[in-house]
Amino acid sequence: MPEYDAPARVRYAPSPTGALHLGGARTALFNYLFARQKGGQFLLRIEDTDRARLKPDSQASIEEGLRWLGMTWDEPPVVQSERKETYQQAAAMLLESGAAYRCFCTPERLEQMRAEQRARHEPERYDRRCRSIPRHESDARAAAGERFVVRQAMPIEGTTTFHDLVMGTVTFRNDTLDDHVLLKSDGFPTYHLAFAVDDHAMRISHVIRGDGWLPSAPKHLLLFQAFNWLPPAFGHLPLVLGPDKKPLAKRHGAKDVLEYREAGYLPEAVDNFLAFLGWSPGTEEDILTMDQLIQKFSIEKIQPSPAMANLERLEWLNGQFIRRLSPDELATRLASRMPDVSVQALRPLMPLVQERLRTLNEAPEMLRFFFAEPEAYRPEQLIPKGRDAAAATTALENARSTLATLPDWTPETIEAALRALAERQGWSSRDLFMTLRVAITGRTVTPPLIESISRLGKDRVLARLDRAASALA
Repeated sequence: MPEYDAPARVRYAPSPTGALHLGGARTALFNYLFARQKGGQFLLRIEDTDRARLKPDSQASIEEGLRWLGMTWDEPPVVQSERKETYQQAAAMLLESGAAYRCFCTPERLEQMRAEQRARHEPERYDRRCRSIPRHESDARAAAGERFVVRQAMPIEGTTTFHDLVMGTVTFRNDTLDDHVLLKSDGFPTYHLAFAVDDHAMRISHVIRGDGWLPSAPKHLLLFQAFNWLPPAFGHLPLVLGPDKKPLAKRHGAKDVLEYREAGYLPEAVDNFLAFLGWSPGTEEDILTMDQLIQKFSIEKIQPSPAMANLERLEWLNGQFIRRLSPDELATRLASRMPDVSVQALRPLMPLVQERLRTLNEAPEMLRFFFAEPEAYRPEQLIPKGRDAAAATTALENARSTLATLPDWTPETIEAALRALAERQGWSSRDLFMTLRVAITGRTVTPPLIESISRLGKDRVLARLDRAASALA
């Protein structure tokens, strides 16, 4: 494994072909934690050389998702489509040294070759027909305008071995490696060439990426050798699987990162959830802030086996992090979801809902009755089982008169008066409180009723009781 004296430099290198999903966010997070724990740099590279799959708004969405999760990069993003000439120059260097060659095979010829290999049940690999073309002939054909790609000339014998930071020692037989394309006929590089050129230019010390790239690692090491560059250290992260043991996807209920934001999740909870997909600090702790994750992170503690994602745990974690917020911070985060309500108005209501919330999006409906009158009542919700409309109307009228005469408007006096009323009427407190809950809030599920009555104020409570009794009459 290469040794580096300078601080670690790592990068997250997404292709802008869609939004930032959980698997990609986990890769970014492990890179970020590694860099910060080592006192190094976390960089961003946009690998947009696959022009056919490019989505114009994807880069902005990915960057927004990373910022929301608290991952900031230390240098301006490198955009590969802006470096086309650099890759062409690198390909020319490999042609000059003999580490690469031009391939003039047509798409039709390549498809026929693959079809014959499939028919013989052989691996589909380029048959190296153009590798034997003399250099002067190759130069002449290229100068004449003949269409070509540039392929890496892989060694045919021996093995390539390296130590992976997650997977351990890995060995590949060189005769199984394809002479893959480095530069396409349109002059754009493939991932393989651009990856090596940019990681060298960006002085990347460690490449931490998904294990889908593990089969390409020997090609990349050999490419660094061909350029005579020091290769980075590699760490390949295992897949994240859903409950059916298939790669985690939307079919399992997974969302893109910004969809979690819109659904009312906290970035702290998502970060914590992602960090524990295949890693743990080796202790019983399982709720950690970003600073704590940075302090405790170690790449050696990443498990080489696939991680199983339990999205129910993310919801539980979100509730835990909501409860850790100060009332001021919770009110500030909820304000964006209740644009007509100020933070100052929300602040005193936070103790009523903070212990009940699983997501921020649950709060507006829970708190709406503090800021808007209940809509039309459904009589069946006001009438407990075994009672009729007349009994419910009487209960509402008695509750109104009881509350109207209270000298002190405190939770203690309100609760004592209403429980005494229920006993006088021969009702259970549970039935009376449900009737009052619907009358005062318009909902059957709310924050604690007594505290809500106290905070609403006497005039508003009495007016709503009058309105509900009229609806039943």
